[in-house]
Amino acid sequence: MFGKLTLSAIPFDQPIVMITCSVLIVGILAILALITYMHKWTWLWTEWITTVDHKRIGIMYTLLATVMLLRGFSDAIMMRSQQALASSNAHGFLPPEHYDQIFSAHGTIMIFFMAMPFVVGLMNFVVPLQIGARDVAFPVLNSVSFWLTAAGALLINLSLGIGEFARTGWLAYPPLSELPFSPGVGVDYYLWSLQISGVGTLLSGVNLVTTILKMRAPGMRLSMMPIFTWTALASNMLIVAAFPILTATFAMLLLDRYLGMHFFTNDGGGNPMMYINLIWTWGHPEVYILILPPFGVFSEVIATFSRKPLFGYRSMVIATMVITLLAFTTWLHHFFTMGSGADVNGFFGITTMVIAIPTGVKIFNWLFTMYGGRVRFASPVLWTIGFMVTFTIGGMTGVLMAVPPADFVLHNSLFLVAHFHNVIIGGVVFGCFAGFTYWFPKAFGFRLHEGLGKAAFWCWFFGFYLAFMPLYILGFMGMTRRMNHYDDPAWLPYLLFAEGGAVLILIGILLQVTQLVWSIRHRETLRGGAADPWDGRTLEWSTTSPPPAYNFARVPKVSGLDAYWGAKQEVRPASSESFEAIEIPKNSGLGFFMSFFAVIGGFGMIWHIWWMGVLAIIAFFALIAWSSWDENDEFELSAAEVGRLERTQPHVV
Repeated sequence: MFGKLTLSAIPFDQPIVMITCSVLIVGILAILALITYMHKWTWLWTEWITTVDHKRIGIMYTLLATVMLLRGFSDAIMMRSQQALASSNAHGFLPPEHYDQIFSAHGTIMIFFMAMPFVVGLMNFVVPLQIGARDVAFPVLNSVSFWLTAAGALLINLSLGIGEFARTGWLAYPPLSELPFSPGVGVDYYLWSLQISGVGTLLSGVNLVTTILKMRAPGMRLSMMPIFTWTALASNMLIVAAFPILTATFAMLLLDRYLGMHFFTNDGGGNPMMYINLIWTWGHPEVYILILPPFGVFSEVIATFSRKPLFGYRSMVIATMVITLLAFTTWLHHFFTMGSGADVNGFFGITTMVIAIPTGVKIFNWLFTMYGGRVRFASPVLWTIGFMVTFTIGGMTGVLMAVPPADFVLHNSLFLVAHFHNVIIGGVVFGCFAGFTYWFPKAFGFRLHEGLGKAAFWCWFFGFYLAFMPLYILGFMGMTRRMNHYDDPAWLPYLLFAEGGAVLILIGILLQVTQLVWSIRHRETLRGGAADPWDGRTLEWSTTSPPPAYNFARVPKVSGLDAYWGAKQEVRPASSESFEAIEIPKNSGLGFFMSFFAVIGGFGMIWHIWWMGVLAIIAFFALIAWSSWDENDEFELSAAEVGRLERTQPHVV
């Protein structure tokens, strides 16, 4: 009845896991008790769980990313601690099978459930406001996208206390991920959680592309869109093109594992290299899916805090779209060593070097924007400058590894690990933090504490260099990644430095938590000028903070770049236009219930509880069918009510 699920699936013999699970259970019960004590269940259901407001969904994406950052970083600091303790005769505190699960979970969580939700959350919140839209094109689908992502995150966290996670690395290469070599449920947890969340990401990509192309304010041509909106468009076009590849690849691996097929097996006509080509055909565009929106964040921050239009707007747009096209021409540099031949390796080495050119264009545009400007060094600017320094170093190491002979030496070493974190932390994470700090006042109506924000930045910045620069050296010394023990004592000092860097980053995270708590507790003192605290240039700053459900009482009319900055330079009389009734989408529980059945179905399929999986899948599609007949999905806010709400809100202009 319960398939492979027995009491032995709970790892009672692993004290670290059991203590962690106990703490999590106590924490969750405490949160539920607090919600009950404060009588907030109705508020939580109506204002958040069933909301289809793009702003609140964006905030929930960001909250999910923050929680998963804490989970993923806990894995990282455990890995660093293990390697700092496991030299020569010492064996550290993690058994090999647990260490393998930790590095697999760390990569999976940080890419799929921290970086992706953070980036998608920023795009969800900002893009409709920047283009003068009242919501995204498909509000209910937006809710479904978020809740499917959350379902995948829940499944991957269930593997912590029920069963195990994959021991294959974050991309689950076959034949190691095939059934003969991974007979447990770890790979199944990996596949089902990423299949479910991947569908959510794909739906979000379709939604945002449609929103940008079809719902811009009157007069806003493509050539007038803010750079962040351009990078969001490019990123979501890549999502629509790349994520079906991921879904198909995982589907074939699932068929290998569940039905005995031979897509990627060593025998039966299978070809493991086909999996590696397919996963990286998705995987390298994924890097640009993650980094392009932060590029847009940096563009907005630099222009705003330099009090100048962005230098080279057209070249920035062209560079963005060139990166989007070239993203699908570089995947093979991830496996130069796997026998593709000199001609093929040479071609992909050249394309990898070429894609660095438009990125360099962006760096120079940001520097030229700052040149001659009156730059205010607020915390978003610090994250941006930290990015420019760090990402440039990471880019240069990437160009080095684009040379096939050099890659043959450095492949699978800690040099690669350092390079990857150089661009992901220096680019994506710093960009997300810059965007979080920059748009936080727009989302909540008060600023974050500036001093704590700057202190957190410096801890992250120096912590990163202390943690990852030693790994470059270790890579040259021959240390490969994913080692839980080593016999060369010469490596130990560098790993101790790396451990110190991880601790410094931990202090930075604690400072960010402190910053958030302090700012919430003292929010009344931080409200001053929160509607437009940075003297912004784009349309999101023209409405109240936080914005109303309908975003704009009157849809903005755009006549040029930096539409809000232009409006502030003109002396305009108060608008005499009367308000109009606005149609607002109703709340919907569809996304939450689909997420519920996705988790139940995924759990049933993972543990071979077939009746549970089948019933949940039937319920999942029945919900879709039922919702498709519901045409009463909007309500009308009368013109009088809009006018009343607008008169009670402080406006910037």
